[in-house]
Amino acid sequence: MNFNSHSDTVVAVAASLVNTLTPGEARGRPYTPAPGGAGLRAAATEALRAGGRRQAGEVTGTEAAELSKVAGELRVVFDATEAGDVDAAAEQVNRLLQRTQARPHLERHDGEPWHLHFHGRTDTLADSWAASCATGLAIVLGGELHDRLGVCTAPHCDRVYVDVSRNGTRRFCSTACQNRVKTAAFRARAPKP
Repeated sequence: MNFNSHSDTVVAVAASLVNTLTPGEARGRPYTPAPGGAGLRAAATEALRAGGRRQAGEVTGTEAAELSKVAGELRVVFDATEAGDVDAAAEQVNRLLQRTQARPHLERHDGEPWHLHFHGRTDTLADSWAASCATGLAIVLGGELHDRLGVCTAPHCDRVYVDVSRNGTRRFCSTACQNRVKTAAFRARAPKP
């Protein structure tokens, strides 16, 4: 399931930012993002690579801190969508679009044809990604595929995902969580010695 190539990229980055830079639980364990400094910069840099494009250089400490705030704002969209509250998700996206004053711009790079990018009111890295991610999520929420945004249903995991499967039945953030749930169910069914 594809929305369009650039929307796919920024929606994947939105999920990656949430999973990398927000606290919670991941794969059955408490998850705390890397604290400030080199760990946070590396985590933010890696999160931006989720769309398949290389980031020009490593994210600075200030940019990583700003991206962490953006990730928290994006998490609200995934949580609301998972709860079936598309109105709350849309309102959060609208707040992000308003705050960043996302503006369209046609760009062509990396051998791709012209495609639409969105930039924020400032040229900061965090503002540009916030505008792009908000616009990508607006495209998803504005169509019939809003249920493709989700939060892992495995116990003790709140990482998010974008379901790009053909039949739209994804329930887990990763194969590891899916296997963990299947193993627990198998063990629960097994006769006790």
